[in-house]
Amino acid sequence: MANDELKIFSGRANPALTESICRYLGTKPGQAELSSFSDGECYIQILENVRGTDVFVVQPCSQPVDFHLMELLLMIDAFKRASARRITAVVPYYGYARQDRKDKPRVPISAKLVADLLETAGASRALTLDLHAPQIQGYFNIPVDHLFASPVLIEHFRNKHLPNLTVVSPDAGGVERARGFAKKMDAPLAIVDKRRVAMDQTEVMHLIGEVEGRAALIVDDIVDTAGTLVKTAEALKGQGAERVYAACTHAVLSGGAVERVCHSPLEELVVTDSIPPRPETCRSGKIRVLSVAELLARGIRSIHEEASISALFL
Repeated sequence: MANDELKIFSGRANPALTESICRYLGTKPGQAELSSFSDGECYIQILENVRGTDVFVVQPCSQPVDFHLMELLLMIDAFKRASARRITAVVPYYGYARQDRKDKPRVPISAKLVADLLETAGASRALTLDLHAPQIQGYFNIPVDHLFASPVLIEHFRNKHLPNLTVVSPDAGGVERARGFAKKMDAPLAIVDKRRVAMDQTEVMHLIGEVEGRAALIVDDIVDTAGTLVKTAEALKGQGAERVYAACTHAVLSGGAVERVCHSPLEELVVTDSIPPRPETCRSGKIRVLSVAELLARGIRSIHEEASISALFL
C-alpha cells in the first residue's frame, strides 16, 4: 500500500529556502548526505526510508549551474532506486531556460535537454517558478506546475502606494509578463525596444509608452549582469521618469551586477530568494529580497493533496 507521507529534501543550492518551505508545511527537511569527491564528483546518500512516499526535491540551478543540476539529477535517481512513490523536482530557477530555441545555426536547445534529463533521472513531475519562456513546459512529458512570483512582488509595490505608476517591459519578449503585472497594479504599460549587441550586452533603442513625470517599474524574470536593467533605467530617466524601480524574480546577479545596480538610477531592485542571495546582495541598500517559500509550500501541499493549484497561477 502506498505511503501518503510527504518528505521534502534539499540539494546544496538553496537549503535556506527548503527550510523556510518546511516551516510553512510544519515539517522538517529530509536527511541526506551530500558531499563531493576531491575531483568534484557529487556523492549522494538518502539517510531515511522513502519507500512509497511522496518526495519533493528542492534545488534551483543557481551558480555553479552544472554542479547543482547534476546534484539534482543524482538525488532524483537515488529516490527512484529507493522506491519513492512519486518524485517531484522543485526547481525554482530552471537552468538553461534562456537557451529555449535554435536562434542560430548549430546550437543546442538546452532547455529541452534539461527537461529530458530530469525525466530520465526519474522525476514524476516538476514544479517551477517564472520560467524564462512559458512554452518550456511543453518540453516535458510529465506534469509541470508553473508558478509565478508576481503575487509576492505585487504586494510589495502595492504597499508603497506609488502614484502615477507605469509598468515597463524591458524587451518585447517580456510584454506578456509585464502586461499581467500592470493589470494587477491597475497601471499603464510601456515597452522598451532593445537590440542585443553581444551575448550579455544590450543597447536600448526606443521607448513605447509614457513615463514622463511618472514612477516607472521595470518587470523582468531574470537579472543576470544587470546591464540591460541599468540601461533601461537610464533610458527611462532620460525620458523624464521621476523614479525608477525594478522587480525581477531570479537574482542571478553575476559578475559586477550588484555594483552596477548600486550605481544606477534605480531606487530599488526587488528580487526573490529563488536563488540564494549573495552576501553583497544582502549588504546592498538598493536590493530587497522577498521570499517565495510560502508560495512554493502552497504549491507542494496542493500537489501532495491532489488539490487544485490553479489559484496560485494568478
